Amino acid sequence: MEKISKIRKISIWIFILPITVLNLCLFISVNYHLFENTIFVVDQIGRTGFTIPYVDGSVSISRTARTYPAYLLFKPVMIITAILLIKYWYANNTVIKKINNESEKNKGFLTFGVLSAIFLIAHSIFLGINFEYDLYKLFRRFVLLGFIIFEIVAQTLLVISLFKIKNKISEIINNKVLILKIILVSLLIIVALASLPILTSSGNTHFKHALEWNYFVGIVLFYLLTFLFWKKRP
Repeated sequence: MEKISKIRKISIWIFILPITVLNLCLFISVNYHLFENTIFVVDQIGRTGFTIPYVDGSVSISRTARTYPAYLLFKPVMIITAILLIKYWYANNTVIKKINNESEKNKGFLTFGVLSAIFLIAHSIFLGINFEYDLYKLFRRFVLLGFIIFEIVAQTLLVISLFKIKNKISEIINNKVLILKIILVSLLIIVALASLPILTSSGNTHFKHALEWNYFVGIVLFYLLTFLFWKKRP
């Protein structure tokens, strides 16, 4: 099926692009001295010492990505990723409707998936734009939280839909990867709920930073599993 091939191609790019740009921004932040005496001098706020934030949480994603010149990479790549996400959710909706011989009602994951992409675009646009208004700060948190919630809901609904039709598509999928997708989505939900009391309290800054780096990887890992889920057609 042509759409399945399209899903595989889109999903691998949704995994590669954000992971690459995220770590490039981290590289720029840590190795800011490499850009001295160039037009890409790193903003003071975006500079940090050596860190592995996935482990020590010494720096946030926002700090490495929102300042010059990192945002020149981060913003366009995340907007491109969001566009790919919209294509991904539409393609999955088409495939599952075709397998179920449905033509009218769209799947729930399409709505939440597209909303997550829209919130990601909004987050990318407003990242680094600072206004000293509490309402604006609340809006930015709402946009970021909206992306995460809608993304996890969309992933969960898609996994449920795939599980329901797994017998119909058993010859073209890897069942072990489906199990991994179920485990991943379950872990993302459990971690989100378990971390909520800490995230809403003051302090624990390093934990929060480490969590956001690893949680972001967990979200995009879903798309690597999608690439591995569908068997490559001859």
